[in-house]
Amino acid sequence: MKRIFSCFLLGAGFVASGTVATAQATQPGSLTNLNGGINVPNSAVPFLNFTPDARSGALGDAGVALDNPDANAIFWNPAKLVDAKSDAGATVSYTPWLRGIINDMYYGYFSGYKKVAKDQVIGLSLLYFDLGSIDFTNAQGISTGTFNSREFAFTANYSRRLSRTFSMGVNLKYLNSNLGAGASFSNGTPLQAGSTAAADISAYYANSSIDAASGRGISWAYGLMISNIGGKVNYGSTDQYYIPTNLRLGGRFSYHADTYSKFNFIVDFNKLMVPTPPTYALVNGSRVIVAGQNPNRPYLSAVFGSFADAPGGFSEELKEITGSIGAEYWYNDQFAARVGFFGESVQKGGRQYATAGIGARLSNLGLDFSYLIPTRQGSPLANTLRLSLIFNFNKGDRVAEDADETADDAR
Repeated sequence: MKRIFSCFLLGAGFVASGTVATAQATQPGSLTNLNGGINVPNSAVPFLNFTPDARSGALGDAGVALDNPDANAIFWNPAKLVDAKSDAGATVSYTPWLRGIINDMYYGYFSGYKKVAKDQVIGLSLLYFDLGSIDFTNAQGISTGTFNSREFAFTANYSRRLSRTFSMGVNLKYLNSNLGAGASFSNGTPLQAGSTAAADISAYYANSSIDAASGRGISWAYGLMISNIGGKVNYGSTDQYYIPTNLRLGGRFSYHADTYSKFNFIVDFNKLMVPTPPTYALVNGSRVIVAGQNPNRPYLSAVFGSFADAPGGFSEELKEITGSIGAEYWYNDQFAARVGFFGESVQKGGRQYATAGIGARLSNLGLDFSYLIPTRQGSPLANTLRLSLIFNFNKGDRVAEDADETADDAR
């Protein structure tokens, strides 16, 4: 009989996430060391929060408030799409994943949008994660074949401008995680593909003060997105796993030196809205929670209670917030150079890395490239690179009409 251990369900996904945190995470049921120990909130399908595109990948994985949005905004903040310069657009991104230790794992992102009115946009995207081939064996250790594990999320988007400076967007998505359908848990229960539905809600505010004659001035923006609000994933057993609901807040400040040169400075903060593993202890032979909260509680209580369920209290909650900062230089809106940094508390995984990249926009075609540089040796994320192609499609009459209407609104 084919058999696969239940830990594979989370193990495959967590190892694929490339975080040292996961490898060292305290598993449910163990004792947590709150004095400097590692205690990481875990979820299934972590690929939903992987940075898909090279532009944000070069900016320390920040993007919720970036300007000049393209189709990648469906992932970062779909509310921004109403500010897209083109009538329609599409992007294709490719990332070899953990290529320093695995040679057949990658993920791709395909997205597109269309303006259906001056203040309304619709879009579609597909995030596909190929975890590579996995070998299965029976109880005697004899090979019973291989399986290509894969996960994907299909998203539909609608965004609308509510005022000259403020817009909102919503995504609806279907996700599927097929880690090894046809195999079995150690108890003989068949392993199935897990699937569920989820939603994203986003908001975006942008404003500027720029002299039309000289091109000098400043612009700024704020963005918010709550992503992956949805049901748990089940792989055929009685266990259900949270998906990575995430809160992202960010801002951007831009300095326009003249009509040709612009500097963007951006920052993002992320909080994974899933339960933090509590601290357990044996009391009269039974395992009881001595700090933190029971992770197996109703969904809304778990998600919104994730801001106050860490065993170490408020100080530990703060450590669960990751930070991304980035700087970007544009020349004539055609050529860009980017740097960034991503930071995470050592207690919550310790992912820390610098990023860099370049970009070009020529007519209706764009190209972005990014490279990740870990701050410590031996990181599984070393040598991560991303490549994105951006396609813009314009209808001259509509673009001109929208520009005139926007100018009228400003007056």
